[in-house]
Parts: sequence; C-alpha cells; structure tokens
Amino acid sequence: MSARSKLSSMVALGARGAGLTRWRVSGSVTPLHRQGPRWARPVTTSSKPSGTPSRSRLAPVLAASACVAVGAFYMTRSPRMDLAHDAAADVRSKQLHMTLSPASSSPAASGEEVDARVAYYDALEANAADVSTLPIEHAVLTSAPSVPPPITRTHAALVKVDLTTSPKMVQVTNQHKYEAWTFNGTVPGPFIRARAGDVVEVRLANRDETGNPHNIDSHAFTGPGGGAALTTADEGECKTARFRLLCPGLYVYHCAAAPVPVHIANGMFGLMYVQPADEQSRGQGSSAGGLPEVDREYYVMQSEVYHEPPEVDEETGRPSGTVEFSYPQGLREEPNAVVFNGRESALTRDAPLKARTGETVRIFFGNAGPNLTSSLHVIGSHFRRVYRDGDVLSPPGRFVGTVGVPPGGATIVDLKAVVPGTYTLVDHAIFRIDKGAVGFLNVAGEARPDVYGSSEPPAPCVGCKLHS
Repeated sequence: MSARSKLSSMVALGARGAGLTRWRVSGSVTPLHRQGPRWARPVTTSSKPSGTPSRSRLAPVLAASACVAVGAFYMTRSPRMDLAHDAAADVRSKQLHMTLSPASSSPAASGEEVDARVAYYDALEANAADVSTLPIEHAVLTSAPSVPPPITRTHAALVKVDLTTSPKMVQVTNQHKYEAWTFNGTVPGPFIRARAGDVVEVRLANRDETGNPHNIDSHAFTGPGGGAALTTADEGECKTARFRLLCPGLYVYHCAAAPVPVHIANGMFGLMYVQPADEQSRGQGSSAGGLPEVDREYYVMQSEVYHEPPEVDEETGRPSGTVEFSYPQGLREEPNAVVFNGRESALTRDAPLKARTGETVRIFFGNAGPNLTSSLHVIGSHFRRVYRDGDVLSPPGRFVGTVGVPPGGATIVDLKAVVPGTYTLVDHAIFRIDKGAVGFLNVAGEARPDVYGSSEPPAPCVGCKLHS
C-alpha cells in the first residue's frame, strides 16, 4: 500500500473512532494543514461514544492524533519526521481542544460604534432645528474635477444652491460634437457640498429654449421623487424647494423629468457630498469634512453616450461632425462612448489629475450610468481607503484594487502617490478604454527605485493608453 493510501486509511479510522467528524480523502497529496474543499469535506455522524464520557472522548481523539502523526512519517521521510514525532508527544501530554466552527473575526466594538453613530442621524428628523433660526450661506459650487473646500462649521445652516438648466454643444468624443443638457453649463453638473442637519434650498431655473422641462432628483434628499416633483420647471420657469439633509454620505443627483433616461444620458447629473456631523466625525476630521485629511481632492463621474450615426453632408459627401442622441442605442444598452466627466479627453488632454510623490489623493467618484456598472481601477496604485457606496460611517475598506460602482451609485477612494509617473484611471471592463473611459493622474517627484525600478529602460507599447 502506498504512503498516500496508508495516510487516508489511518485518518479515516481515527476520525471514526473519535465520533466527531468523518473525512473523505481524495487521491491527491496535500499537506494536512491545508484542509478544505479541494481534498476533504466534513460529513456529520450521529454515532456517540459509550462508557464514561471523559474516557470515551479522550481515547479516540488521541488515537486520531497518533494516526495523523504516523501519517506524517510516511508523507515526509525527511528530517521533518523528528518534528512530527515531537508534536505527537506534545499532544499526548496535553488535553486536545477541537473547534468545529470558526469564530467571528469582526470586532463587536466596531459594529456598536457604527450603531451609535447611526442613532445620531436617526434622531435628526425628530430634533431638527427651526429653519427660520438657521444662518444662511450660499453653497460653493465647483465644476469637475474640482471639489469645494470642506465645511468646517459645527452647526446647521440654510444652504442655498442655485442651478440653471440649459443645452450646450460639447466635443463629447475626439470625432463628434454632441448637444448636452446641463446643470450650470457643465457635464457633470456642479459638485454640491453640505452637512448633515443642513437645509438645502434649491433654486432651479430652466433656461432650456428647446422647451424641455427639467428638475432635480437628489439621492441625498428624503421624500418622494428625491425632490423631482417640487422642482419641475418648464421653459422660463424657476422653482424653489427646501430639503433637510438627514443622511451623511456621497450621493448622485440627476434630472428626473420624463423621459428620465434621456435626461440622464444627455448629461444632467452630478454629485452631492453630505458631510457627517456627529461628534466622532468632528473629532477625526473636522477640517476634512468628517474624513481623514488628504492633500488633494478630485471629482470624477462616469457616464455613457448613445448617439445615432452621423448624417452625411449631401454636398461634400462627408459625415457630419455632430451627432444626436439615440434612444434605441440606450434601450439596447450599447453605448457609443463611455467617458469620465462628460467627454472622452476630460481627464487626459483637458484636465488630468495631478499630485506629487508623498501626497494623498481623494477621489469622489460617481457613476451616472444610465446603464453600465463601473469597475473603477487606477493602474499601478491601490486605494488605501474605500468608502463603498458613499458610506462614510462604516470603517473603510483597505488596500483595495478595483471598486464596483452601479448606475446611480458613488464611492470615495483614497490613494497615496508613491512613485512618480502617469497613473491611468479606467473602468476595468477593459474594452471600454477604447470607448473613452480613460483618465490620467500625473505624479511628479523624485524616483523611487527601491519601490519600482529596473536596470532596463521602460518600453511601453506603441500608442498605449494605459502605461507610461
């Protein structure tokens, strides 16, 4: 009988004698400490040892341990057999404890801490300050990739947000222009920053001369439609509504006038960050909006473009440089382009992100969709902290490589610039790089050959969009 067969027989025999767990062993040779589904699986048994409880349990367990130790002799036949012999002797001299179910690895204190913070926000609605007593301030609105400065005040305020809707012709891809529908003339719309407990007063003015109605549905607002019905404005109208912010986090906002997918696909979306306001958030990041301080913050949104084929000029026979929205393409979920910040070159040629070695960078990232899930990845870097789904109360993920963000979702990622060079932001549904989902983070500074280097010079692929 081979050593492998002897081992299988002895392990099975010892386990049956113990009356605890029976193991089925396959023909592959695998070290004993690598128990798992590839070579063994537990099968429960109803047999119970007889006689005195302490003896009936201890003797079979020791027998099983001895079988394992002898099996180690047949498996190794090397100087390690002395170690196995010593281990078996140690087992005989001590009581053996076996744990059949894994213990929880998540600390209870962490969950209790989050629950305590959540309770603070649960009480906001019932203990809201009178709006008439709140100090008034105007929101600082920024266009991507810029982010407004953190809010450092420790009290609630009435925050006024002025939004204007209008169409604008943009160079959506390197080949085609496209008439986008915008908030404040940009795609994405402005970044809005406020604080939990604030009351946001939205004043939406519709300056769209094509006659389309517009509104705002903010995922940060509590109430039917996220504010859409209260803010719907026809051409030339202006609507004002107020919304108390009860939940901290990073949220997408968009136009929800019918048909909703068309308004989103045409560029009417943006991000709103609601800073946490509980005592712990003030203590850990009062000057960074309730999060750990970083050196730079950026605003990036992914979206899709659906357009009809360009028309051909009858006189020149050349295709037009302007394209129009395609509803059928949107229904098929087959985008012509997938872009960051509204156009193909927004984060490459027009406004690449920048940092220096040693700096920390935070990206507020949203996915407007309207159809595709994004797999955000920065080639050559790691997200030191990830606030998944825009959740800023739970402990962040650590050292994450790629983050999934669904349509209408958002996330916050922090990274550190260590080695100088160009880092590429991509949707790791990687064919989308050829549809425009590419951005650059240019890092300047001293080389770090101790971290990244070679005696040979780098040789990126000709025309490569990803590595430089």
